[in-house]
Amino acid sequence: MSRFLIISNRLPVQINLSEDNIEVTPSVGGLATGMMSVSKSSDSLWIGWSGIDKEKLSDDQRKMVNHALKEENAVDVHLTQDEVELYYEGFSNKTIWPLFHYFNQFVIYEEEQWQAYQQVNQKFADVIAENMEGVDKIWIHDYHLLLLPQMVKKRFPDATIGFFLHIPFPSYELFRILPWRNEIIRGMLGADLLGFHTFDYERHFMSAVRRLLGYDININEINLPRRIVKVDNFPMGIDYDKFHNMALASQKRSVREKSEVRKELERYYLLYPETKFILSIDRLDYTKGIINRLLAFEYFLKEYPEYRDKVTLVLLAVPSRIGVEQYQQMKSEVDETVGRINGEFSSINRTPIWYFYRSMPFENLVDLYNYCEIALITPIRDGMNLVAKEYIASKTDGRGVLILSEMAGASKEMSEALIINPNNKAQIAQAIKKAIEMPLDEQIERNTVLQKRLKRYDIEKWATDFLSALDKVRQNEQKYLAKKLTEANKNRIIEELKESNNRIFFLDYDGTLTDFYDNPQHAKPDAELYSLLDQIAEDPNNRVVLISGRDRQTFEEWFGDKPYTLIVEHGVWIRSAGSDWEMIEQLDDTWKEKIRSSLEFYVDRTPGSFVEEKNYSLVWHYRKSDPELGLNRAIELKDELTSLVANLNLEILEGNKVIEIKNRGINKGRAAQKLLQLNPADKIIAIGDDWTDEFLFSALPPDAISIKVGMANTLAGYKVENYEEVRDLLKEIIDGEQGLTD
Repeated sequence: MSRFLIISNRLPVQINLSEDNIEVTPSVGGLATGMMSVSKSSDSLWIGWSGIDKEKLSDDQRKMVNHALKEENAVDVHLTQDEVELYYEGFSNKTIWPLFHYFNQFVIYEEEQWQAYQQVNQKFADVIAENMEGVDKIWIHDYHLLLLPQMVKKRFPDATIGFFLHIPFPSYELFRILPWRNEIIRGMLGADLLGFHTFDYERHFMSAVRRLLGYDININEINLPRRIVKVDNFPMGIDYDKFHNMALASQKRSVREKSEVRKELERYYLLYPETKFILSIDRLDYTKGIINRLLAFEYFLKEYPEYRDKVTLVLLAVPSRIGVEQYQQMKSEVDETVGRINGEFSSINRTPIWYFYRSMPFENLVDLYNYCEIALITPIRDGMNLVAKEYIASKTDGRGVLILSEMAGASKEMSEALIINPNNKAQIAQAIKKAIEMPLDEQIERNTVLQKRLKRYDIEKWATDFLSALDKVRQNEQKYLAKKLTEANKNRIIEELKESNNRIFFLDYDGTLTDFYDNPQHAKPDAELYSLLDQIAEDPNNRVVLISGRDRQTFEEWFGDKPYTLIVEHGVWIRSAGSDWEMIEQLDDTWKEKIRSSLEFYVDRTPGSFVEEKNYSLVWHYRKSDPELGLNRAIELKDELTSLVANLNLEILEGNKVIEIKNRGINKGRAAQKLLQLNPADKIIAIGDDWTDEFLFSALPPDAISIKVGMANTLAGYKVENYEEVRDLLKEIIDGEQGLTD
């Protein structure tokens, strides 16, 4: 039976250890809750840090911890105190966390912390390697382990790896500041499936990949040299029933059984029945916008004095990273701001802000959610924000209003809430006023829609959707492997060729026989390529046909004295050995002047791009342009040209960083068919890398041998990774014991 590994910085359990006893309790949190059901439904193992410094334990205590974790299907990655300080408190939370949340002023760049981050990621990889027996997929979580996917993929290339980032991924302009940006991106690209909370984060990541590493991206697939990486968004849910059912149960309790929090709220409400409780719950973190929220509440009290004695802000700040300087400063600032506002607006009987600096038990938390009429959730930047979802899930009667920051990932799915800009005090104040005055039927209508959505897409649905997508990625990999040109396939192809006395080789040039180059001079055939083609052409039973999008002048210069058939400009011109160039079909080029101005306009708008003029086509190249800008301009250009080319009986061919406009119906497939009508062959082999070569593959008879260079979907029967593998195949056809001349 296959096994499944879950990898996170912390294990989903809390360990309390005494001299002779150990207590293991489940952790409370979205990830631990969501993955628990998944891990229990499969043969899984959870790998992470236990939170315990084993160096301070006795041998007996270590054995107790290891045994307890084994019972929970968990494995500890032992971290020293120095590693925790440098990797976790350092690089993870002083570099990645502030940078990815757009707080560049707090980012620290320390080489020692970066080294520790690499070392700890490698530690995780080593523990994974020790537990890989029978494993069929791995799911790695969050910003602490950004390098881990590549480390595992390098060691286990056939492993199926998923990675999910639980915080935002920043825009390229911010991410590029990171000195180790390329290493981070390459680390993440070790995964086969990358998941983000929202499309914005997905888009930012793909922009960074394109700009920093130059990989081609097709919708949400990144084409690496040897693999395709899928990128998608999976908005994380909550355990909806857990919160909703707890709220229902709490309401049914007797007075004696009720929590102290609920008793206090109800007691206060009896004294002041017009009071509206506004709830604010967050970790004490600068990303949560707590200071902005307090200032907006102060603005509300000043602008709408009629509500001063009718609202109470319940501010629950959960301690976080107490030892970090920025958090200590923030705690002091929150304390001072709360004190100032309460000092200015309190009366003898009423205090506008109830401030709690502590965590609360789950039951008390749900009572706050259920009882408070308004939730004020205004992070400056937040990957998702599950508090907003938990609040809605706890509103059993449908009453209540959620005010939510547009900077939280949750806002993308919770548009029925009052969405605000967390930096706009006036807008937040207006939203509080609107929430207070909102009719009950409107509250219920909004929340009913939200609750149905949250119940449908809960934490288990999030996890199963990701794993289903990961399984599909694996199936697609298997499809690719089924077409991969193995040694057995090579031998079969060579045997087929040996049995034939009339063979034809259709060979694309750029990307197939040689690499792509920005400088045209570098693309000239090298001595090895000339030798390979000459040796194939020397056999009287072979006919070599170079079929390319290049212009005839270039091919005349490179291959004019060779015994090859040349087809250029995607099928416009043909030249047999010893003959003159001929047009395969008579074409008109008067349309060029109508198109040229559009292409030149995009050259002006896209630095590094240029127009190449061929006899019967115009080509806009953007290989030297900024990858992001070039792609955007290419999309714009195609949109602009679409209606124009249809009226002129032209078509658009999109190649590797090029857009070519030419006469409709002229392609490599038609050219190959016409050549085969005049010179039939009993065995055909065709090799190409571009989507223009798909015309060639589709036009050939079913028994033709077709080979695609690269990872893209194709009609070809086989795939190789690059031009080097093409050359290796040609060598095997020519040389060795299985060569054609045997």
